[in-house]
Amino acid sequence: MSYIVATFYKFIFFSEYAEKKSSLFKYCQDHSIKGTILLSQEGINGTIAGTSENVHKIVDYLKKDVRFIDLEVKYSMSSYLPFKRIKVRLKREIVTLGISEIYPEQQVGTYVDPEEWNNILENEEIPVIDTRNIYEIAIGTFKGAINPQTHFFREFPSYIKNNLNPEKHKKVAMFCTGGIRCEKASSYLLKKGFKEVFHLKGGILNYLKNISESQSLWEGECFVFDERVAVKHKLEKGNYKMCTGCGYPIADAYSLSNYSTKSISCPHCSFNLSTKEIL
Repeated sequence: MSYIVATFYKFIFFSEYAEKKSSLFKYCQDHSIKGTILLSQEGINGTIAGTSENVHKIVDYLKKDVRFIDLEVKYSMSSYLPFKRIKVRLKREIVTLGISEIYPEQQVGTYVDPEEWNNILENEEIPVIDTRNIYEIAIGTFKGAINPQTHFFREFPSYIKNNLNPEKHKKVAMFCTGGIRCEKASSYLLKKGFKEVFHLKGGILNYLKNISESQSLWEGECFVFDERVAVKHKLEKGNYKMCTGCGYPIADAYSLSNYSTKSISCPHCSFNLSTKEIL
């Protein structure tokens, strides 16, 4: 049996977000949906999985609210349910930057369609920043992209402060998994005085879905926050597993048999990372 994985988000002023938690949770439970949905005053962010029929019922349910009628949803397939349960959580931010007064629903950078993204990557005058975290970048990124060496998205403002100058860097581009981090990051850069900020529309997932491997400038696989661990072109399941000790993505080809304790399951465990810390 195949399942649908749906990823979606939208920045919008959502004052009564807490009131929606119980009804949304129950509707997902009633339709055997698994995954995580975050609700915040700044909007919604979720990845869910289930049968095609039930996932589309959830999307239709969300779109009954006129504020989410244009909710963009990215779909991919999985041969198994990549989540164990459904979680609907209330958060301060739907993606944590830790900077107040950033309003992506009011101002974001310029969207670049996947078909035009290679032109950005090949323009030597535009620094292209991977806004994801170090463990995500480790298994794949775009050719020539800058790795800011961040462990958490909230470290991104410090990277910008120490490495980019709006007077010097007239154009800046960025990308992330599905687009949500870039919307917030581009809004932040515009507020800091950067004039032209570009970001990949729909993120890496949209690029891998729409750009053929022969034309692609993507190298490696794309980390995803579910039990598939990573996906490849056409959003097919990748070749990584998740270390049970530290949560780090490990290539299938790597054997964990030499590591026997719960606290040391792979080489990355020596850095004392926990699943809670990196997710």
